Amino acid sequence: MRGNNVMGLIFSNVHEEKIRELTERRTMGSVPFGGRYRLIDFPLSNMVNSGINKVGVLTKSNYQSLMDHLGSGKAWDLSRKREGLFLLPPFDSRSAVSNSRVESLASIAAYLTNSREEYVLLSDCDVICNIDYTDVLAFHMKRGADITVIYQFGKLPEKICEPTVYSIDPDGRVRDLLVNPNVDGDCNFGMSMLLLRRELLIRMVNDCVSRNLYNFKRDFLQRNISNYAVYGYEFKGYAQYICSMNHYFDANMSLMLPSVRAQLFQKDRPIYTKVRDDMPARYGLGSHVTNSLIADGCVIEGSVENCVLFRGVHIGKGAKVENCVIMQDSVIGPNCRLNYVVIDKDVNIRNDRSLLGFQSYPVFISKGSVV
Repeated sequence: MRGNNVMGLIFSNVHEEKIRELTERRTMGSVPFGGRYRLIDFPLSNMVNSGINKVGVLTKSNYQSLMDHLGSGKAWDLSRKREGLFLLPPFDSRSAVSNSRVESLASIAAYLTNSREEYVLLSDCDVICNIDYTDVLAFHMKRGADITVIYQFGKLPEKICEPTVYSIDPDGRVRDLLVNPNVDGDCNFGMSMLLLRRELLIRMVNDCVSRNLYNFKRDFLQRNISNYAVYGYEFKGYAQYICSMNHYFDANMSLMLPSVRAQLFQKDRPIYTKVRDDMPARYGLGSHVTNSLIADGCVIEGSVENCVLFRGVHIGKGAKVENCVIMQDSVIGPNCRLNYVVIDKDVNIRNDRSLLGFQSYPVFISKGSVV
């Protein structure tokens, strides 16, 4: 994939209502994940690993933490004199529809028009996977497709937001698209990623806006299935969909499995993130850690089991922490008991506190809280 042939567009605010606890003060793209990453690191790294050196990040609100994380794009080798990383905040509002991809694309019409790349790759931030887009482009060109959608075959993920289900011919041609259907069993469901020509994207967006149609899946895709050659590319690798707090918790817990880590964090296709220099994790006398992911900068004096600890977490002496996701710079006091708890950044759990959730309903503590 030539770097000047494809540009990427990432929607950083889509589906925020699904994990409102974590997106109240940040975008979906800047939600922490896996001890050191943010959700946007996965689509952004996938694009960079596939040779895309121009990426625009569309955002709507609460994007201060996203700007702080992305910076100039240096961590992804996107800090360049030409092309590179572009943060695209809203500067034009043509409708009252909120959280609409079509509206967001219409607002960056000048950015799209002034770009030189032939193709555009669109992606959301709520799908965690490691995918090679060079294979998608080769499939797109071989089939002579106008639009290529990326999908998986299997059981539809529970509570996925407005799922799209495709009817696909043996040659990969999409014949029908259902939005939010009642489907039992295996099906071809979309991953909210698609590839098309830049000129076609501009034309289709203008057509939707001129007709006051702003629903991306129904008005942009479903309405045009018969008008263009739409093909489906099946992704057969590992993917996690963040559709609720339970899914977010389970996605973090799944990183304990070596098979999952091997598929997500590949040596030839690494996931990049913002660098934070810190000391190695320290383990005090009498501490005990089992089956956990511990980031650098952590200080552990108690017991940790089946947990994901982000950078700078402090576990006090005598504390027992099980099945928890604890984000950056949080402090767990001595003799605390925590089980099935998701703790946001900079939280202080005072001495001798007990917090107990359940696997299907983990307790959540918001950013900066003192318990």
